[in-house]
Amino acid sequence: MRSIVKKRKCIFPSSTAVGMKRELTERFKALVSQYLFEPFFAHPGEGHNKGRVEARGKGIRLAHLTPVPRGQTLHSIAEDLLASVEKAGERKVDREGKSVMDRFAEEEKKLCVLPERPFEARLVKLMQVSKQALVRVDGIKYSVPSHWARLEATAYLGAEDIRITCHKEEVTVSKQRRGTRQVQYRHYLQELAHKPQAVRQVAPELLAELGEPYGKLWQVLATTHGEREGVRVLSKILAAVLDHGEQAVRQALASGRQDLLALAPRLQQKTVKQVDVPVALQGYPIEAGCAANYNILLMGDDR
Repeated sequence: MRSIVKKRKCIFPSSTAVGMKRELTERFKALVSQYLFEPFFAHPGEGHNKGRVEARGKGIRLAHLTPVPRGQTLHSIAEDLLASVEKAGERKVDREGKSVMDRFAEEEKKLCVLPERPFEARLVKLMQVSKQALVRVDGIKYSVPSHWARLEATAYLGAEDIRITCHKEEVTVSKQRRGTRQVQYRHYLQELAHKPQAVRQVAPELLAELGEPYGKLWQVLATTHGEREGVRVLSKILAAVLDHGEQAVRQALASGRQDLLALAPRLQQKTVKQVDVPVALQGYPIEAGCAANYNILLMGDDR
């Protein structure tokens, strides 16, 4: 009798096990809400009620994951694996001569229509941008555009990169190892355009980020004008990038245009804001100051 009861427990799990409530993660809840399905989970340690699934998984592992696939990125590995599975599905046919892909095409017509926007499987985190325009994600600091400083941003963490959004703007950064940080100096062009000395300090990293022909341009400027004066011209070009975008300036450089700085008219000459002088003050003459006058005051001369 005991053996019969024991055997029945293995074949028919108890009501407590069947009705066991699972704790869903926030992202899985979002997945259920996106595609409107009811999640159903197999029982841990009960292999007999998911044997066909595990057998199928084992077959795929032996056929397509042995030896372990390699690639430059997870995306390329996933694409190759998917292509291999689909190719095998086209070769394997049943008794009626239809392949797995043929059967799937028939079944696909009966499936529900997917939402217009696919599910965002990334982990979502809300964060505060520091005054240095940096965000901390899993202990790693990433730079964002400088005008995001002190604002709130949303990070979407993927397997290989992180997409960060703020006020309808978006940047994507590659994930880094713990204990490191990733600073892109192109995020600080607004400040660098007004600080030539800072441009000189980060010129190698900045030019590497911008790519060619900025590197060749810097060599020409440094050779022709020297680094000190060349960096001043480069900072003005960075201001042109702010005004018209990297692509427009890159095309201008590639085409050999000599009027590149004309892309940023505000850099050609300082625009002095005209202020209307009240009528009551228009009769007072204003003399230009001289540095020598201040020397006299400092020396205590009574003249």
